[in-house]
Amino acid sequence: MLNYTIFSNPNSDQWITFVHGAGGSSSIWFKQIRDFQKQANLLLLDLRGHGESKNYSYKQPYTFTLLANDIYEVLEHLKIKSSHFVGISLGTILIRQLAEQHPDRIQSMILGGAIFKMNFRSQVLMRLGMVFQYVVPYLWLYRFFAYVIMPRENHKTARELFVNEAKKMNQKEFIKWFRLTMDINPILRKFRAEELDIPTLYVMGTEDYMFLPSIKLIVAKHHSSSKLVEIAKCGHVVNVDNAVKFNKESLDFINANQ
Repeated sequence: MLNYTIFSNPNSDQWITFVHGAGGSSSIWFKQIRDFQKQANLLLLDLRGHGESKNYSYKQPYTFTLLANDIYEVLEHLKIKSSHFVGISLGTILIRQLAEQHPDRIQSMILGGAIFKMNFRSQVLMRLGMVFQYVVPYLWLYRFFAYVIMPRENHKTARELFVNEAKKMNQKEFIKWFRLTMDINPILRKFRAEELDIPTLYVMGTEDYMFLPSIKLIVAKHHSSSKLVEIAKCGHVVNVDNAVKFNKESLDFINANQ
């Protein structure tokens, strides 16, 4: 089972579950814990091969269904019937996959730095990674990807946080997660085409140039009942770049969808 941490609120029966992105860990939510715990019980997860789940691995290739089932297993273990979910980056895909499999378990989705389409630049990055995955140390690749995705000086804290967490992974685990992204387009195409009947908030940085344009288009044309909030002067990891604004927008949305 995945490693998890609970921050209890004895005055609430509500749950908020946090899902980090590839290369991160539950520690990336450190700026959310205090504010969110005032509202609900918190469940923070470390995904396979990340954080304190670094020894929880799998010999076969990873799939989004497998990784979503990991989250469901924790919910079952803790007897959490439903929860609000907050995700960042690739964690948003896992939340959406879980919603496909077990929609009754999700009260609302807050998707930060959401990835619902790989643009040309991101696809080029993935192909470069495939070419060099066995000849270049994974941390070099990760540093390069982190800099391309979060290039500005005001993204430095988030960039360094993710790189430091990625150091806890090993080369084999990195390759498993990296290969997962190579099969991502069909599932993202399905997610873009189908809006679920679950309250959904997209929280994006205005400087998230790789992923914001597609989210704008999705909300405008396909997911019209979802809400998009753009936070100025923020990049991909918006919960770190501007935690105050991220927390307020997310908690307002959760409170409106109790």
